[in-house]
Amino acid sequence: MNSSGSPIKVGLVQINNSFSNQNYLPLAVGMLQAYAQAFLQQPERFEFLLPVYKRVPVPHAVEKLLCADIILMSVYVWNFRISLKIAEELKRRRPEAVIVFGGPHVPERDDMFLKRYPFIDIACHGEGEQVALAVLENFTVRNWSQVPSISYVDQRGAVVKNPRVGRVKDLSVFPSPYLAGVFEPLMVANPSEHWIALWETNRGCPFACTFCDWGSAVASKVYGFDLERIYKEVEWFSNRKIEFVFCCDANFGILSRDVDIASYVAESKKKTGFPQALSVQATKNATERAYMTQKILADAGLNKGVDIALQSMDPDTLKSIKRGNISTATYQELQRRFIQDKVDTYTDLILGLPGETYETFSRAVTTIIDNGQHNRIQFNNLSILPNAEMGDPEYQEKYGMVTVESRTINIHGSLAESPDEVFETQLLVVGTKAMPEPEWVRTRAFSWMAAFLYFDKVLQIPLTLIHGLCQVSYKELFELFSEATHEEYPILASVRQFFLDKAREIQQGGPEYCQSFEWLNIWWPADEYMLIKLCYEDKLSAFFSEAEQMLTQALEKRQLAFPAQLLHESMELNQGLIKRPFQIEDLEVAVSCNIWEYYRAVISGQQIPLEPKLLKHNIDRTSKIWSSWDLWCQEVIWYGNKRGAYLYGNNIVEPQLSGHF
Repeated sequence: MNSSGSPIKVGLVQINNSFSNQNYLPLAVGMLQAYAQAFLQQPERFEFLLPVYKRVPVPHAVEKLLCADIILMSVYVWNFRISLKIAEELKRRRPEAVIVFGGPHVPERDDMFLKRYPFIDIACHGEGEQVALAVLENFTVRNWSQVPSISYVDQRGAVVKNPRVGRVKDLSVFPSPYLAGVFEPLMVANPSEHWIALWETNRGCPFACTFCDWGSAVASKVYGFDLERIYKEVEWFSNRKIEFVFCCDANFGILSRDVDIASYVAESKKKTGFPQALSVQATKNATERAYMTQKILADAGLNKGVDIALQSMDPDTLKSIKRGNISTATYQELQRRFIQDKVDTYTDLILGLPGETYETFSRAVTTIIDNGQHNRIQFNNLSILPNAEMGDPEYQEKYGMVTVESRTINIHGSLAESPDEVFETQLLVVGTKAMPEPEWVRTRAFSWMAAFLYFDKVLQIPLTLIHGLCQVSYKELFELFSEATHEEYPILASVRQFFLDKAREIQQGGPEYCQSFEWLNIWWPADEYMLIKLCYEDKLSAFFSEAEQMLTQALEKRQLAFPAQLLHESMELNQGLIKRPFQIEDLEVAVSCNIWEYYRAVISGQQIPLEPKLLKHNIDRTSKIWSSWDLWCQEVIWYGNKRGAYLYGNNIVEPQLSGHF
């Protein structure tokens, strides 16, 4: 009890972003509450308030917390600024309340953190359950000297940092907030809410990637929660019809039992229909278990594609970010196996890593495509997390890292803002010693051009043929569009210039994505924005015409024997296959060889010869018609992003066989 004899009221704050009008159950503060209620010496002395779990106006959040005596706030890169605003206003209105910050965004190295934000009373470091329990037990006396793993300002105004407590190896001591009923009152109080579950099956990460705060600080052993608990949580999800589960493990598939866990979730979906999707971060080294877990999830329809998280293919860069022990060859083998099994994948590359150059990055794109990635490379800008090794100023100085603070924006996030919106920010890397700022712009524009031409399927068919028949690298093909000025081709020039201008805008602190009030009122990646723009302005045909002329000129200049008719037909077929709104008639495209079969073989990881063959392609544009720009933007461009699902169906008729092409 507090001094008045009433229970000590504990406020909980873990603000997550909404996802498709669904909100996450706040697992981190739920774990704190479940552990505290299990191990407090006098749990009846404490009353836990319903958590603040999503972004709301700061005054609304403060009103919910005004009665709290102590507030536990879990902070991340996506909620740090709004958490600060809530804490500052709360301390102003209720100065006697104790405000505790924990979570990955509480800096380990910044001794001035508490001086900079004097409204924070305690900063917690590392695992939070034991620390939060100790803080609550000492709340009445407010003597923090014996509480491990915290920082605070003492009565003399000095910052005190208590020794860290070791990691908990036996995770069975942590009760499940799901099974303990922690979230039941929250769900009852919000009956119309659609919930997403955050889920831990293990803790720890044996890798030390310098850009990541998961394991870079400790490179720690992985410990697992017991299987009985995990299976019961799956049943909890299915019983409550939780559609989407996000697994917080750093390396799902690293433990042999992860195959059993994946199978159990798949069986739950088969029996009950829930969960409908399970998102996991696969283990870094692609072992047989990693393959099996992802295959099980894919076969059950629990994922929309397997993430091949390469990040870089340059040995020097991998060494500089401490991923030298993570084999790129195993990633490539994993990708090949999934292609054979017809499982969609997408590949992650990070732009701006220490040691990476324009040449190593652009060559990696070619290698990844050659290895079979035809759906999507996600080109991610490098951002610095405070507790990652990369957050150390000495590390940044060593690699000449140039950074800029930028507003954090979600891909396809809404432009809608409330008047009192609090914007989160991130620290983006926009230049390094190996990739000076002009080269960063060049690399960023190249990556958008590759995405636009190849992964958005705008020119994937003709580029695949040129690459296969003339042995021109994809790097060279993309550079034809991203490097040349194209004064004689105004639309090609405008696309190139748009990507360059956008890269420079980001470098000056501008947003990572392109705002569009006319197309769904959301933020678009630059490549998708350009595809929409060309279609909306009815310039796609003109783009294809210019591209065909430019490629013809380039092939002739290199004295490459690529028939003009083959180029024209492949361009015509590709253009006709791109899904567009308002199409009310099917399209027939005649070709003189097996272009489509050759292209599909490449996409499927096979090889067939290109042969003369008179064919007619009946392109099905009427089975599905998009009757508005908004509907097309959403269903085709947005929802097709990961799989690059931008092409119509295609029926081939009237084959007439002949000899080899």
